[in-house]
Amino acid sequence: MAKVIAITNQKGGVGKTTTAVNLASSLVFLEKRVLLIDADPQANATSALGLDSELLEFGIYHVLIGESSAKDAIHKTNQNNLWIMPSQVDLVGAEIELVDQEKREFKLKVALKKIQQDYDFIIIDCAPSLGLISLNALAASTSVLIPIQCEYFALEGLGKLLNTIRSVQNLQNPELGIEGMLLTMYDSRLRLSNQVVEEVRQHFQNLVFNTIIARNVKLSEAPSFGEPILIYDSNSKGADNYLNLAREILTRDSKEVSLN
Repeated sequence: MAKVIAITNQKGGVGKTTTAVNLASSLVFLEKRVLLIDADPQANATSALGLDSELLEFGIYHVLIGESSAKDAIHKTNQNNLWIMPSQVDLVGAEIELVDQEKREFKLKVALKKIQQDYDFIIIDCAPSLGLISLNALAASTSVLIPIQCEYFALEGLGKLLNTIRSVQNLQNPELGIEGMLLTMYDSRLRLSNQVVEEVRQHFQNLVFNTIIARNVKLSEAPSFGEPILIYDSNSKGADNYLNLAREILTRDSKEVSLN
């Protein structure tokens, strides 16, 4: 049965999609079968793996509103053992279409139950919001991975996100844990980056991954070529960072920390 990890932070530009795509790819490199779910209407994770969402018949939107099974909405990528459930612009309307439906926050969870045995990991790239689509992702997940940018205002809004996770634990998903907090966009030359690392580690202690994702030009370039960093440049610092993150997740397996 797949472990389902939602990658979320309502603050934009912190490296959620970069982390989702490259963590999924790195887990595949470590011989795991992985499904990446693009739960962001911007569909950046979809394009980052070389797919054109406009050419795909089904995606997560169709699964949420009941027009497609999860199996029919899953597509192959160019990397063996890595699949994607893509996003499309229609996903913007899903929040409105689900509002009046019964058990609306469990649509994704119910759909994934039928295909979870086919994968080792399911990674969900969430939108930078805490709306109904993100709630579906959290309700369907085993754990949450929170990227935190090593810049000013790094902890802005984090309290609200943690309160949302507590609420989901209490109301929709008592099994939901914190996979870890991931420090991203780190620049060792900047005193601010080091201060953020120190502050986050002091505040959240064992919730913070040992792995830190450094700023890396290759990481920024890879999505424009429709490739994860391990395919685009396996010798880059970014590839090394995300491979280390995947290894750390495998060793931390089943050690999520509850916020209760």
